[in-house]
Formats: sequence, C-alpha cells, structure tokens
Amino acid sequence: MKQSVFMVAVLAVSLVACAQTPPKSVADTFNSKFSGATKVKWDQEEENEWEAEFDLNDSEMSASFDNSGTWLETESEIKETELPTAIKAKLAMNYWGYEMEEVEKIEKPGFAGYEIAIENGDEELEIQISADCKIISRKEAGQDED
Repeated sequence: MKQSVFMVAVLAVSLVACAQTPPKSVADTFNSKFSGATKVKWDQEEENEWEAEFDLNDSEMSASFDNSGTWLETESEIKETELPTAIKAKLAMNYWGYEMEEVEKIEKPGFAGYEIAIENGDEELEIQISADCKIISRKEAGQDED
C-alpha cells in the first residue's frame, strides 16, 4: 500500500514538472492578443519558440511566439465550407481529384492565407495558399517543404 501511494506521488510530481510555462513576455503578448482564450496549453516547440493551443470564439487555434514575446504565427481550424470560393477553385484547378482533409487559416507577419491538407489515394499533400490565391508551397504530408 505504501509503495502504491509513493508511486502515485511520484507520478503527480512528474506531471507537474512536465507542465510548461512560457516566459512572462510571451504570456503577456498572448493575453493581450487573444483576450478571452480558454483551454490554453503551452508547449516549447524549439529553444526560442513557444506555441499555445487554445479555444477562442468557438474555434480551435494555435499561436506561436519567440522568447521575447514577438508573435510569429496564428493558425485557426476552419471548415471546408468556410474556405473562400476562389481558393476552392484554385485548388480544384491545380489538384483535381484530391479531397480536402483539413483546412487551417494562417496569419503571420507578411502573410495571410490557408494551409490545406489534401489527399488522393496514397498521396497526401499540404498546400499553403495565400488569401489572393497564390500557391506558396506544396509538400508531402510529414515532409519538409520542396
């Protein structure tokens, strides 16, 4: 019994130790930019990058910041039906026969657009397309950009 209590205590301490807390500058920028966010979960993506996953206005979102609190990017999951008609047409023209699997709206300094996961049989691609319908990048799912 004592051993079980000890193991539960070790597990609880381990879980608390794994919780990641961003620098104050990052948290301050996040709170200012995304006031009202709920279910916020932080992860340190790289040595100088923090990502918050959260809900805001009935949307699942993520936002990235560097250690100084500079905002890097926001991604918002959206439904295929929310994708602008011109973007759908561009994808249909360039990727006929592919089905959309996931759609995210992306905003970062100097760029606004969408990242769309598409699939045709065994081929899975991630397409980044600007709000003005320019295909910015195309990569195989799980691969670095071409």
